[in-house]
Amino acid sequence: MPLKPGHKAPNFSLPSTGGQFTLDTDASNQPVVLYFYPKDFTRVCTNEACTFRDNFDFFKTLDVLVLGISTDPVEKHQAFKSTHQLPFELLADVDGRVSKAYKAHIPFLNLSRRVTYLLDKEHVVAAVYSDFFEAEGHIEEMIAQLK
Repeated sequence: MPLKPGHKAPNFSLPSTGGQFTLDTDASNQPVVLYFYPKDFTRVCTNEACTFRDNFDFFKTLDVLVLGISTDPVEKHQAFKSTHQLPFELLADVDGRVSKAYKAHIPFLNLSRRVTYLLDKEHVVAAVYSDFFEAEGHIEEMIAQLK
């Protein structure tokens, strides 16, 4: 089960497509949509990333940082980001440590579950959406929570 609303989001530091990213410093006093997904270049994950891309202006207008996290390495994230022209950073949780902390890890497969969190400015979980097989609902729920 994912973290529940009201839970303080664990701080973390991970390599990303833009360099090293640390939640509490790089997103200080900023709301964040943190979405965990299984693999770059797979059908549902590509659909999810592209739907976040297509709705990115909505999040940007509200100063909400969008971040994608999977266990893929930064090099694969760079190719995925470039291929699909993603305007947000992808973070490499290669050992699954952050996915575990966010209750978004699939044991034995070292993959992230498809879970999306909305963190408020203090990085407390404001909303969560979890559906492994479907992508659009993640974006729709985050938009609904922010309206």
